[in-house]
Amino acid sequence: MEKQAATSIFESLSSGLRLDVFRLLVKKGPDGMVAGAIANALDIPPANLSFHLKALSQARLVTVEQEGRFQRYRADIPLMLDLIAYLTDECCTGSPAKCVEMVAASNCAKELLPALSPTPTKAIT
Repeated sequence: MEKQAATSIFESLSSGLRLDVFRLLVKKGPDGMVAGAIANALDIPPANLSFHLKALSQARLVTVEQEGRFQRYRADIPLMLDLIAYLTDECCTGSPAKCVEMVAASNCAKELLPALSPTPTKAIT
């Protein structure tokens, strides 16, 4: 992931409402939700919601698929995981033992965190 893409994603999620929409869609997984159901679940007027869905779509955080008269939105989970990987790619470089301690203190599901070894690996020359 490039810095510009990460910045665009964070800018899109800087709205509390968009963050709520994205988290709801993440919760729904690959099934996603149609716009009306999102509006009802979050008690958002449909006109306001469409503005926020457009911003999330432009940041590539959500995909949209036409289903008859409705539009189904889905969170782009692989992009979200790429962003997490981008943020953690160089965590504690040079001191992986520190990362192991931080992972243990985190509330994040361990399956979502990168695998860390307690000792750095060195190339044999």
